[in-house]
Amino acid sequence: MQVEIIPGCIACGACVSINSDIFELTDTIHLHPEHIPGNEEDCRAAAEACPVNVIKIREGY
Repeated sequence: MQVEIIPGCIACGACVSINSDIFELTDTIHLHPEHIPGNEEDCRAAAEACPVNVIKIREGY
């Protein structure tokens, strides 16, 4: 699974509340891809919860 955050994030923190190991909010949102394996369901949930649809997921590698 590949996860990407495209431009347009409003820093609402929804993804961070789902999994703060993968998504980190400082002044902008940061993605930690090393934490994705084993947390794929959280990535999908974060993409669904994102109010501006900037979390994009590609299944497979």
